[in-house]
Amino acid sequence: MTQKSKTRKSSPKGLVLGVDIGGTKVAVGLVDSAGQIVAQGRKPMVADGTAEAALQAVTGAIDSLLSASGKIHGIGICSPGPLDPRAGVVVNPPNLPCWRNFPLAEKVAAKYRVPVKLDNDANAAALAETRWGAARGYRYVFYTCIGTGIGTGIVLDGRIYHGRTGAAGEGGHMSIDYRGPVCGCGKRGCIEVLAAGPAIGARARTKLGAESSRHSKILDLAKGDVARVSSEMVGQAYAAGDLLAREILEESVELLAAWLGNIVDLLDPDVIVMGGGVAAMLKPFFDEIKNRLPGWCVNPRAAQIPLLMAHYGADAGIAGAAALCAEESL
Repeated sequence: MTQKSKTRKSSPKGLVLGVDIGGTKVAVGLVDSAGQIVAQGRKPMVADGTAEAALQAVTGAIDSLLSASGKIHGIGICSPGPLDPRAGVVVNPPNLPCWRNFPLAEKVAAKYRVPVKLDNDANAAALAETRWGAARGYRYVFYTCIGTGIGTGIVLDGRIYHGRTGAAGEGGHMSIDYRGPVCGCGKRGCIEVLAAGPAIGARARTKLGAESSRHSKILDLAKGDVARVSSEMVGQAYAAGDLLAREILEESVELLAAWLGNIVDLLDPDVIVMGGGVAAMLKPFFDEIKNRLPGWCVNPRAAQIPLLMAHYGADAGIAGAAALCAEESL
């Protein structure tokens, strides 16, 4: 288990532990009252075994970090959904087949005797950005993480908006083209299937196949094999000045502007925060997305809404999980 300390010494008061569970790993971190991760590490996740074996993978990761930390005041957990955040129950996540209607928060709380909160990663990351990150000081926050998929979270007056059943905030599965391709969720034309990383890679492969005579740095990066082209290669080619890569990313910008226009008309947020690998790739286009919003909105002041890069990068899951429980310790 690796740990890393930050340069600023943290008081033990208010320390909470964030747990970010994925299909292959459990990442854990100690987070102070200012949102700084003062120590962290990771362990393998056991996703295909029994429910108890998976729980032991989580508690093993927690124990490895707690052994050197002393007292904590709460544990926050990010887990793949579907889940019930109010009950602390993991319902039936596809990439964690070991857990079906599993009372994860209750099990962890029974072992460690501290408050435990559970939510999905996008909701939790939205809360971390609101409490400590790019959205600090804003009341109505819309957060999106754009990477392999598109996750979203809504924070209103400092609290995650969960809706009636806890399933609110699935903005990545808003359809902007009811005749579009089928998304993994079963709907057509979701923004996720149109603008997430795999969609960018697929669009690049289609263009390269149709315009075989057009030279592009993307193909160089793929060593001449169109089938190997990925969204990361598109981003690298764009950074090197490739015109086809820019064209592909411009199409993604237009799709995201149309989607965010719907978000603005629905929520009227006072900030939009974007995180994830694709968002980082699109950061040079943030002003362009903002400038296109009025063309996709009824709201005449849409272009006034700040569009900010998320503060937390690869550690968003740990910080987000900790944010779920931070208020318990303040």
